[in-house]
Amino acid sequence: MKLSDKIRYLREVEGNLRGLNRAMTQQELVRAIQAEGGNKATISQSYLSQIESGARPHLTNTTRLLLAKFFKVHPGYLVDDPEGYHAELLSDLRTAEDKLDLWLVSGAERFRRDPDLGQALLALAHHQDSRRCLLLLEAVLETPSLVERLFEVLRPALAAKTSTQQPEQKKKRKAAE
Repeated sequence: MKLSDKIRYLREVEGNLRGLNRAMTQQELVRAIQAEGGNKATISQSYLSQIESGARPHLTNTTRLLLAKFFKVHPGYLVDDPEGYHAELLSDLRTAEDKLDLWLVSGAERFRRDPDLGQALLALAHHQDSRRCLLLLEAVLETPSLVERLFEVLRPALAAKTSTQQPEQKKKRKAAE
């Protein structure tokens, strides 16, 4: 796992631990570090952004110690893992599940402007067996009109909202093709 993925993951965990039910934003993280550390050491939002984007692949020792103390992890955790490294004995399926969950969390971050989609991706990532959920989704999609029927029963408000948006979205997709 890359350092950037670890920082995003730690923000996600910390946000949930603090009752936000979402990842802490970079700015919230900066403020929390400042509040808990006093005026001693701090980190800027732009520095965090560079770390998470991969533009700055390594941390200074001071920053590594600051983040490790805040997130309550060992400083050695805040480095890129060697290719194929696993902290514990895991089956290939469990490793794939972890990668899938990280990918889903990353996707939720990318779609921040669509809160419904972001929440759905996070719910999937937090599920014990997200791989199985995706396989189930495939089966649902392969069954004609099942998606619409399930939406009407399970999420009537979203069903009404998306039914009015679907014709426009289909036109955009066809135009893009």
